[in-house]
Amino acid sequence: MMLRTLTILCCLSLSISSYSQTDEEVIKKIYSTSLSNGQSYDWLNYLSNQIGGRLSGSLNAEKAVAWGKEQLDSLGLTKVWLQPVMVTKWVRGAKEYAYIQSVPGKTTTVNICALGGSVATPALGIKANVVEVHDFEELATLGEQNIAGKIVFFNRPMQADLINTFEAYSGANNQRTQGAAQAVKYGAVAVIVRSMNLRLDDYPHTGNMHYGDLPENQRIPAAAISTNDAELLSTMLELDKNIQFYFKQSCKQLKDVQSYNVIGEITGSEFPNDYMVVGGHLDSWDLGDGSHDDGAGIVQSMEVLRLFKKLGIKPKHSLRVVLFMNAENGLRGGIKYAGEAKQKGENHVFALESDSGGFTPRGFSFECNDAVLNKVQDWKSLFKPYLIHYFEKGHSGSDIGPLKTDTNVLVGLEPDSQRYFDYHHTKIDTFDAIDKRELELGAATMASLVYLFDKYGVK
Repeated sequence: MMLRTLTILCCLSLSISSYSQTDEEVIKKIYSTSLSNGQSYDWLNYLSNQIGGRLSGSLNAEKAVAWGKEQLDSLGLTKVWLQPVMVTKWVRGAKEYAYIQSVPGKTTTVNICALGGSVATPALGIKANVVEVHDFEELATLGEQNIAGKIVFFNRPMQADLINTFEAYSGANNQRTQGAAQAVKYGAVAVIVRSMNLRLDDYPHTGNMHYGDLPENQRIPAAAISTNDAELLSTMLELDKNIQFYFKQSCKQLKDVQSYNVIGEITGSEFPNDYMVVGGHLDSWDLGDGSHDDGAGIVQSMEVLRLFKKLGIKPKHSLRVVLFMNAENGLRGGIKYAGEAKQKGENHVFALESDSGGFTPRGFSFECNDAVLNKVQDWKSLFKPYLIHYFEKGHSGSDIGPLKTDTNVLVGLEPDSQRYFDYHHTKIDTFDAIDKRELELGAATMASLVYLFDKYGVK
């Protein structure tokens, strides 16, 4: 009887001790555990090196789904399941080839890659004169008389003096996504787009493009050219407007196929019908292995739930991790998840996305009302020891975007972005570009914010 009483008292003491921990103490344990006993780096090692690039609709994407479910099953969550979603299937085909021809017989090979969603060139490739433009206004000014039968070369660099590199990316990105659809209006036979990159290198950057409602038989091929070769092409055009550009690519758009979002949940102890989500996208482009975009976000999100389990933090709200599929060329996973949640009447009060790389975390970008943002400012001192300082309104994430309501809170993890676009959508977005400590700091930062919102709510 005495032993049983002591056991009860001991358990009660532990319980009281757990609940009486300060926020500073809990957050310190989250960071300590992520840095000394984390799982995110090992997960990413397997995802990147054993599975590799995970283009939507590919065999590797299927393998990633199976791997994601297996890992979440191993965490002892309340439940884990696959959510079916029809996704885009585009294949690159054989490696692209391109050269600049200054005079017949004299050529300079350059580095290109097909843009995601592009059609192929003719089987023997395409060769034509080139006209360089920097924006759609210049394109319209030149008009059909100067563009018909030529390859349009979009050469607007990302704006180097913007500290926020995502702002610089947004300012240049429409030439990639819409360039072909615009150029074909004036009779262009193809487009070449300067890679979205702030440095000069030899790595072309792929990424999604679209033709709008343009019929298939009117679509023209689109490819990205490395920044070094964009500079070369521009210089050669200054010297001789009659140079020609040749390229060949064999990409193809296939029928949609079924894939899955992978979802795991810890059911809330007090508000089981109020959901908090952490996530990233499981698909990636095919040139590298997608370690930064978005393998890092996937494993960091998984680590949030693992840390809660490891530290015995029982969430009040139901906490879900969602590994979204098809973010790169369709956002079908995010749209499907939000649509099904709405259909079921699920109340999503909070969502946090990591899709900006695995670099050192700096803070968060919030889509919320001013009252919530003021509450977050009060938490700054809790993050100060970890050099987290950025708490501003802004974009949260593309996959969680469809969950937005007038009352919930959407958040994006904000890592240091200065090097992100060196790797983004290239063959060098590989595991060796990931720093273990930076990745683990990001996971801990996410878990800490989730802990605070779960404890104090979103109002």
